[in-house]
Amino acid sequence: MRIILQRVKKASVTVNQEITGKINNGLLILVGFEPEDTIEDYEWIAKKIIQLRIFNDENNVMNLDVQQTNGDILVVSQFTLHAAVKKGNRPSYIKASKPDLAIEQYHEFLNVIEKAFKPVQKGIFGADMKVELINDGPVTLFIDSKNKE
Repeated sequence: MRIILQRVKKASVTVNQEITGKINNGLLILVGFEPEDTIEDYEWIAKKIIQLRIFNDENNVMNLDVQQTNGDILVVSQFTLHAAVKKGNRPSYIKASKPDLAIEQYHEFLNVIEKAFKPVQKGIFGADMKVELINDGPVTLFIDSKNKE
């Protein structure tokens, strides 16, 4: 499981000119799954998302997590996070979960993060989504549950 986490001032996702998820201060999470991902991956990533101290405190030091700032989370599925670009110029998505499995994984992950946090805003799995954001900082992190660095 891989995510791109972005600290945002605001973010939204639109499908067919309709906003399906929108947040102000918080985190935009782009998430991609692979077939080997398990509940342990979802739990580890969810805990990281919620507990990362990447919001500024009163001294302008990144020392607060999303809960401490009363922030929100917007989760958007993105299979392209598993693109392989080593050979040629056309990305391969062979490592990404196929849609029928990935949709189950996406909903399982949403259940995990919502149990630990609060309801999150979300995109629509498999839809042609337009994501808008104002990145704060910018602060952007890449996290891979198979490579816990």
